[in-house]
Amino acid sequence: MTTVTPAAAGSAASPGPDGATSFRPATPDDLPACAEVWRDSLNDYMGRLNLPPIPDELAPIGRLHAHLQSTDPDRFWVATDDRGSIEGFVSAVVRDRVWFLSMLFVRPGIQGRGLGRALLGRALPTRDDGMLLATCTDAAQPISNALYSTYGIVPRMPLLNLTGRPTQPAALPALPAGIAVTPLDPVADAEAIDALDRDVAGFAHPQDHRFLASEGRRGFVYRTGTSVVGYGYASAVGRIGPVAVRDESVLGPVLGHLLGALEPRGASAVWVPGHADRAVVTLLDAGLRFEGFPVLACWSAPFADFRRYLPISPGLL
Repeated sequence: MTTVTPAAAGSAASPGPDGATSFRPATPDDLPACAEVWRDSLNDYMGRLNLPPIPDELAPIGRLHAHLQSTDPDRFWVATDDRGSIEGFVSAVVRDRVWFLSMLFVRPGIQGRGLGRALLGRALPTRDDGMLLATCTDAAQPISNALYSTYGIVPRMPLLNLTGRPTQPAALPALPAGIAVTPLDPVADAEAIDALDRDVAGFAHPQDHRFLASEGRRGFVYRTGTSVVGYGYASAVGRIGPVAVRDESVLGPVLGHLLGALEPRGASAVWVPGHADRAVVTLLDAGLRFEGFPVLACWSAPFADFRRYLPISPGLL
């Protein structure tokens, strides 16, 4: 278990490493500026890799930031300069015993001053209370990966983005006989979904299921008789996930069902852990392809069975 004692957890409006920067908990009014920092920071390093820029449409990331800030306001901090402009931000969530770093970004041009470490210190747990630490980072960010590793949040597994539509649908296995599919009812199915999440992912996150529903993702529950053996989400914009299954052998058939449950407006996209190797092979055989660099899933101690759990996204397990 990793013991974390941030060097400067600080209080609201506490000074930064250069004396000019201050830190305070974020408010809803800060979120548009945080989205701009996110976009500008990603575009800065992606441009150096000759990758296409992030579009200026920031509404989706803004809604995610609003969700993170509303569920964990004491773990969403901003760094501001002497004029009050936001220089960087950090956001983390706690789901049962898992602390997950969702985002840590500093505006280009002022990186390397210690702002990232100072922000991280304000979001981390303040004592060893059995909390497991986790995050997902870009493989092309060695400085960030080294920073997280000093806290025991070490890269353990690739998270692969597979995109496209099945051009070889016969490669997708059908659901086994006896498995019934029903729409996920956020009230009636809540207890069973929480139990499955704790068994497979290591934590329950009903607040994130509610967020998915508000984002237009349609949930499906897979049952044998009265027993829930899995759930999964699909959406009209092509997003697949999260997915949780009781038995690893059911993951491929569930993905096959989700890919056909809704006809998206464009390509489908699903984040698949490297540990779910059979699912990776199945999706590639069906015609999906790898998109971009792998993301690195990092943690201080094991908490989930990623052969049976596919996360929402790198920013929200």
